[in-house]
Amino acid sequence: MLFEMDFQSEEALYMQLRNQIVMGIARSLIQEGDPLPSVRQMAGDIGINMHTVNKAYALLREEGFVTIDRRRGAVIALNGDRMRAEEELRTRLRVMLAKDICKNIPASDIHAMVDEIYEELLPK
Repeated sequence: MLFEMDFQSEEALYMQLRNQIVMGIARSLIQEGDPLPSVRQMAGDIGINMHTVNKAYALLREEGFVTIDRRRGAVIALNGDRMRAEEELRTRLRVMLAKDICKNIPASDIHAMVDEIYEELLPK
């Protein structure tokens, strides 16, 4: 999987990398058990600092997407704590929906967007 950074974006590079890895998992481009490139290799491949890659990998570990081992490096290992994931989703959605309500976006538009994006992310 090729990772591309948008150096003009206001989004932090480590978040861009983390998001691309999560999207790769959701789309089945990266599978359970697949190793990620070493921090040094990933940094060199995409032209960012090793500390930035390390920060992305640490966040992915914290969120339950990878395990990190000194010998094997970062490996996709999905944490099966569904209840925790649902609660985190509920918390993030609550804030996102509150913002949308403030901007007068109708519920029907939000539902349609969620369905569209969900379908887009499913493996083909």
